[in-house]
Amino acid sequence: MAAAHSPPITVAEVVRYFAPGWFAAVMGSGVLSLDTLALASRWPVLEAPAWALHYFNLALFATLLLPWLARCLLHPQLALATLRHPVQASFYPTLPIAMLVIAAQFLAFGPHVGLALAFWWTGAVLTFAFGLAVLYTTFAGEQLGLEHVTPANFIPAVGLVVIPIAGAPLVGQLTGATRDLALLLNIVALGAGTLLYLALLALTLQRKYLAKPAFGMLTPTVWIHLAPIGAIPVSLLNLAEQLPFALPPGVLLLAGLLFWGSGVWWLLMATLLTAAAQRRGLLPFALSWWGFTFPLGAFAAASLRLGGAAGLAGVEWIGIACWCLLLAVWLATLAGTIRGVASGGLFRPHP
Repeated sequence: MAAAHSPPITVAEVVRYFAPGWFAAVMGSGVLSLDTLALASRWPVLEAPAWALHYFNLALFATLLLPWLARCLLHPQLALATLRHPVQASFYPTLPIAMLVIAAQFLAFGPHVGLALAFWWTGAVLTFAFGLAVLYTTFAGEQLGLEHVTPANFIPAVGLVVIPIAGAPLVGQLTGATRDLALLLNIVALGAGTLLYLALLALTLQRKYLAKPAFGMLTPTVWIHLAPIGAIPVSLLNLAEQLPFALPPGVLLLAGLLFWGSGVWWLLMATLLTAAAQRRGLLPFALSWWGFTFPLGAFAAASLRLGGAAGLAGVEWIGIACWCLLLAVWLATLAGTIRGVASGGLFRPHP
């Protein structure tokens, strides 16, 4: 009833309270378009929806970029306060990750190499910048409590391991010193992101053992585990194709399948934890629901890639099942977002 009597939201309020996590919607919509296009080779009827999702996501990115930039320019103190927040800061890298996803879209839907390069270079540089800023602020600031640790802390690492997904294929389009720089950037990103993820994995598991569950608005963050698990194998395979030396393909596939196997286990765990939150009435709709989408899409993409390369039909079918779940969750989240935008609830500060 209180929401029904809330005054209409103003543009000034939208800008003032615009959350950095909005770009998770671009990440999730983009990976859905890419997975749908990949499945169009099996079911051609999916090609038209894939293209529609591609254009929708480009428009969504442009729409969200305006209030994000306006907040930084008009309310720099609020933007810096968000960067220092123990939980909210981790969502800042969603902007450059969204740009990396769009770079992959421009390669798949086209290809448009020039646009892909523009988005990839910008996204890669900003991924390093935001990731370093977020972690430096954490390391150099006040000590955090275990209650502040959630899988959202993976997001800077996710950005790093996503860099080679489009970046490695783009290396093949470059020459000379620019090619060498791009290849080095991909190697550093994948190495740093993988080890950072493994370190943060131990920390988040410690929280799950020793602290209360992150239910409520943070429930969807449990799915973020699947994002690096899905991105690392694809990035590894893409990067191997650009290295100046040959690697045994079977070894890379085995490494990827080991990551994938852990993803299957975590998919079951995330489902159980989400169901537990739902049973307890601790799964309210929030912007964080977009946290369901990109991880599911990344894991679906890895399943399709690994299953096809290894000739394992079971792996591919699990990827198709994840795509179906992703589509259902994306539609539900999009509907909830439209309602939240219409009511203004997604642009108001939480108590």
